[in-house]
Amino acid sequence: MGRPRAFDETEVIRAAASLFAGRAYDGISVDDLVTHLGVHRNSLYKVFGSKRGLYLAALRWHLEHQVRPLLAKVTAAPDPAQALRDVFVADTASPDLDLLLLAVVERAPVDSEVAEEVARAMRDFDAAIDLTLGEGAATADDAPSPLTYALTAAILGLRLRVRTGVDAARAGTVLFDRIHQPQR
Repeated sequence: MGRPRAFDETEVIRAAASLFAGRAYDGISVDDLVTHLGVHRNSLYKVFGSKRGLYLAALRWHLEHQVRPLLAKVTAAPDPAQALRDVFVADTASPDLDLLLLAVVERAPVDSEVAEEVARAMRDFDAAIDLTLGEGAATADDAPSPLTYALTAAILGLRLRVRTGVDAARAGTVLFDRIHQPQR
């Protein structure tokens, strides 16, 4: 009979999500994980199988507990466009898209499981944007409108700019003010 687990698996996954969001997959070694998470190497491998297994658990946790709640907050708001601006662009905007952004550019092109998770998250993002634009949510079979694609790309691009230290609030304000203008 093995020893009882000396760590909270959910807390380790949450902490790993934060670590991967800050430094990306290839920028983190197993030694870094052991040091930063306070988990023994053998325990990490026993529970998650590999660094990749922990990464997938962290990405899934991130999408379920950070990204999708942000999208739900936007779609449930009385003014979804204002909520979208507040959540993703304002000075107080949450960095809760950072792991998703890194997964899109770093892991999805080389890992089919990550690509599937990212594709689902992007469909959820597009559905939230469609609702914000008053176009109704695209279903899994529907392609989002070209405007939705453009707005999703702009929002994610603004988050990338923020990661480089650029103040994207002004550009975000212009973008979201345009959404509030009546269509001509």
